[in-house]
Amino acid sequence: MTTRGSKNHTMLEGAKLIGAGLATISLIGGALGAGMIFSALINGTSRNPSLKGELFSMSILAFSLVEAISLFGLMIVFLILFAF
Repeated sequence: MTTRGSKNHTMLEGAKLIGAGLATISLIGGALGAGMIFSALINGTSRNPSLKGELFSMSILAFSLVEAISLFGLMIVFLILFAF
């Protein structure tokens, strides 16, 4: 037989796992953003090859910003799982 305290603990663990699962949705956005950035790089380079260097540097900057947002989302997942 379970006591009332262990039932609440089990519900809390379940809620933490559901919250962490929902927070991983931000990683999907980061993957889609990175794909869109590099597809735009390929498209822009194929249209105007003389701007290859400038387009590449701008796309690397945009990629780093998108990945930073994804890493913040991953940090939130780990905080939900291990800090509370």
